[in-house]
Amino acid sequence: MSTTPGKVCSVCNEKKTKKDYSAAQYKKNGSTRKCKACVNPPQKVENKEEENQSEKVDLNLVENNNEKQPETNDNNNNGNNEENVNPAPKKKKRRKKKKKGGNKGGGGAGIVYSDEVDFEQEIRLLGNWRKIITQTSPEPTIPIRDLLPNGPFPVGEILEYIDDNTERYTSAEARERERLQSSMYEELREAAEVHRQVRKYAQQELIKPGVKLIDMCTALENKNRELIKANGLKAGIAFPTGCSLNHCAAHYTPNYGDKTVLDYNDVMKVDFGSQVNGRIIDCAFTVSFNPIYDPLLTAVKDATMTGIKTAGIDVRLDTVGKAIQEVMESYEIELDGKVYPIKSVKNLNGHSIGPYEIHAGKSVPIVYRADGTKMEEGEIFAIETFGSTGKGFVNEDMACSHYMKNFDAPHVPLRTKKTKELYNFINKNFDTLAFCRRWLDDGGQTRHILSLKQLCDSGLVNAYPPLCDIKGSYVAQYEHTIVLRPTCKEIISKGDDY
Repeated sequence: MSTTPGKVCSVCNEKKTKKDYSAAQYKKNGSTRKCKACVNPPQKVENKEEENQSEKVDLNLVENNNEKQPETNDNNNNGNNEENVNPAPKKKKRRKKKKKGGNKGGGGAGIVYSDEVDFEQEIRLLGNWRKIITQTSPEPTIPIRDLLPNGPFPVGEILEYIDDNTERYTSAEARERERLQSSMYEELREAAEVHRQVRKYAQQELIKPGVKLIDMCTALENKNRELIKANGLKAGIAFPTGCSLNHCAAHYTPNYGDKTVLDYNDVMKVDFGSQVNGRIIDCAFTVSFNPIYDPLLTAVKDATMTGIKTAGIDVRLDTVGKAIQEVMESYEIELDGKVYPIKSVKNLNGHSIGPYEIHAGKSVPIVYRADGTKMEEGEIFAIETFGSTGKGFVNEDMACSHYMKNFDAPHVPLRTKKTKELYNFINKNFDTLAFCRRWLDDGGQTRHILSLKQLCDSGLVNAYPPLCDIKGSYVAQYEHTIVLRPTCKEIISKGDDY
């Protein structure tokens, strides 16, 4: 009887042939020799677990994607295998799609602009407005708060800081400080949207050659009250509508009886404001229909935007003034064959704005004047520039129409009943916001001249007469309200027009 040639495996102690070993293992001695089966033992348990796991994954695929299981035998093809075919189709889970674009206001129609131009701008150097789909046209009649009852209101134009403040845009700490001021920003943005829609309406429907200025101002102010849902001191007009003509730079609005009419060759500064909870938007533009004044308007608009770009946290006020003056005085204009240099009006300034305080203490010069005062985080500024073909210096002139209660009014005993009534009326309706004589008349305070003079003489109310350069000259103005947020600058009042 013959024996099978081979060697014994040191693991299983079985005698196996040469083919049961790898070449390397076959050459080893008996104490370390292993056959192929012992070197790579079958792992039945683990493979079974892997198969079960694979089945679970396949089942998940069926449930989530509503797909059939992979076919494993012929029975699956005819649909008779109940283990591999779903007994009833399951509902497919759909992901909720996020709405694209639009406003986030809850319950309102929102403020939706189309790409369609609403009307061709007749006023020189102002851009065309887009059509607001959700607002009535040409006259807006839906208050902004009704369009966006829960906000948020449209954000203005964002400009990043430069130089040493570039890291603010991504700073988590700055963003947190900004979040804490979000309610204030919303009040400013609501007032700004009102201002935009009012001035759009004014540019389209009200400001035309031949219009009486008192009619224009009355209609504009009524629309301002309507769109902001005027509510005493909580929301309303921030100051009277300025419509200063030609050499008059600021602080003119017609009193009752003034029959001044806008002419095609006039240069008019329209300056009005809106406020919500004392957060004031101060914004102005220049009206001109005659293209000969384009260089003047271009110079002032360029100077204003330069001031806005230069402004920022820790920026010195004289740095802003220097930049504005350099741009402004690089322009000139030819009128009636004579060339005039365009000058910054040296005694007019931009200013900081506080709650219910149009001039909050800091002045932003429009010429270089040594001043180390710096702008600070969180401050709100009206950046406005005035360019003139005259001396570049204004003086008080003409009948006064603008008044404002002294923000730090002292306690002064008032002698006459009429003066006390007028002062109480001012406190109730305007407090420290500016007002005009027309509004006193409208409120039933007729024959108020003497009482108003007594309030001015006592230091309780300040008068702000019109400010004029020399007669025959022309002055232009552009103005925007900006807020120095912790992360960026926001031009709150920016619109399609400028």
